[in-house]
Amino acid sequence: MCGIVGYIGAQQAPPILLEGLGRLEHRGYDSAGLVVRADGRGPRALRVAKRAGRVRDLAAALPKRFAGTAGIGHTRWATHGPANDVNAHPHTDADQRVAVVHNGIIDNAAALRERLAADGVELVSDTDTEVVAHLVGRSQADTLEGKVSEALSVIDGTWGLAVLHADFPDRIVVARNGSPLIVGVGDKEMYVASDLAALVRHTTTVAMLDDGELATVTAGGFTTLRHDLTATAKAATPVDVDPDSYEAGVHASYMHKEMLEQPAAAERMLRGRLDERFGATHLGGLNMEPREFRAIRRVKILGCGSAYYVGQMGAGLIEDLARVPADAEAASEFRYRNPIIEPDTLYVAVSQSGETIDTLLAVQEIRRKGGRVIGLVNVVGSAIARECDGGIYLHAGPEVAVASTKALTNMFLGFALLAVQLGRVRDLSIADGTRLVTAMAALPGLVGQVLAKEEQYAAVARTLAEAPSLFFIGRVRGFPVAREGAQKFKEISYRHAEAYQTSELKHGPLALIDPALPTVAVVPADDLTERNVGALHEIAARRGPLVVVTHEDVDLGGVEAVRLDVPRSEPELDPILMTLPLQLLAYHAALHLGHDIDKPRNLAKSVTVE
Repeated sequence: MCGIVGYIGAQQAPPILLEGLGRLEHRGYDSAGLVVRADGRGPRALRVAKRAGRVRDLAAALPKRFAGTAGIGHTRWATHGPANDVNAHPHTDADQRVAVVHNGIIDNAAALRERLAADGVELVSDTDTEVVAHLVGRSQADTLEGKVSEALSVIDGTWGLAVLHADFPDRIVVARNGSPLIVGVGDKEMYVASDLAALVRHTTTVAMLDDGELATVTAGGFTTLRHDLTATAKAATPVDVDPDSYEAGVHASYMHKEMLEQPAAAERMLRGRLDERFGATHLGGLNMEPREFRAIRRVKILGCGSAYYVGQMGAGLIEDLARVPADAEAASEFRYRNPIIEPDTLYVAVSQSGETIDTLLAVQEIRRKGGRVIGLVNVVGSAIARECDGGIYLHAGPEVAVASTKALTNMFLGFALLAVQLGRVRDLSIADGTRLVTAMAALPGLVGQVLAKEEQYAAVARTLAEAPSLFFIGRVRGFPVAREGAQKFKEISYRHAEAYQTSELKHGPLALIDPALPTVAVVPADDLTERNVGALHEIAARRGPLVVVTHEDVDLGGVEAVRLDVPRSEPELDPILMTLPLQLLAYHAALHLGHDIDKPRNLAKSVTVE
């Protein structure tokens, strides 16, 4: 959450910073700001501009003569204080000689603010970040690196930060602890960012800082240090990425583009990982031998939001196919309940960005207690990927929209691959393995068939958008699908949506059914179809409008409902196909209501604060 971009070189920094901030706006868009170093030293050397609102508001408000060849910028997702011009980053010290941009949270900010106030410092914002600027400005260290290190030594929390100082005009100092930071290498110019998206039009040669590292960035290169200022040997490496993959192109939004990319993303995810001859899968990145798979007695899946819900789908797959107890838990709660870490449990961390702080902290807790953890992540070299013992990369390509679509689909496929591999070293027969591997190979085509019905879903979505509240219901395999559907609907349409197990309706939620509350029901063709159809009758008897995501051969028993039929795969794989219409319903409801689909209010893409 929040975005950082920095530049130092021979070019004018403001256009580069504004472009980078625009590419990072999905990480935070309450306010934006930048600071550049003009000629000379002293208080007038740093020029700051910041505004509540979007990057375009900042660009429109920049003074005509706002120039400098070094600068840092920020897009904010508010944690301390409302979104206004004062709370926007960068923040400066009392003498205007230090400017700081910061992602993360300073846990002891209140105590530091009290200490600074007692020393006569006037704090002008509500933010935790402002204390960093004052601490750096008040440091008596001889170097900027020393000043930043001294400030960080009294700070508790998480940070990705960049610092400009008027007395050290040749450098930017950056630091990381729990929030990603990247240094980009150009030709006699250097870049800093919290996400590769900000840099891809300028360089794809980057160094990713580790937690506890600082970097000094000058026009001629960079050096890395530990917080105690001892050197580290960090080298920049090329990243294989297509800059055009970060563009929306002809699409009205990134979310629409990313939904339509799902067939190709699914094909990439499966490429080289299916073994139809032996009904098995290849997951060499797990770094596990068959004997180690056989020793697993339990699987625990950890994720947040959509990653948690797809983790529930994955737990069902693993139990069905490998006959190993499996469950999913919200990573944000995991470490706070003092979990028992078992040596024969396989822990799976799921995150699109690979930087989700709650999930990262859960991984670190597991590792600290000697557990084995693997990752399902989309970003190569991300913090979770580096912390895990092994993993499965999602190969979904860059996902910019806050609402996850193609990454979620590939997460499900990752769990399917893992479930088959676990199953085949245990009790899953070669016949069942072959059945599932064949079905997985066909999934990209089926995903395309579902997406081809977009106009049908759009018409239904426009009706649902007018409802103040909705239920999403499903049973067993269908329940996490319903949870994900409700999540998508509420996060981008801002309509209240709640998910329930179909079997739980009669234990309370049925009291709310009336003609103004639609229910979206997930009803696959399986051994629970009759019971699910019975629940539809209960809703219809109370005049509740129904939208049913189902298979074309399912008989709804005369219930009046809007049907959204999806093609059938194998029963174990049907959940992901039934998730796709719910993505499109949410998207078209938000579109009908005129919302900013890629940047839903109060949310951000990469959650790097607790």
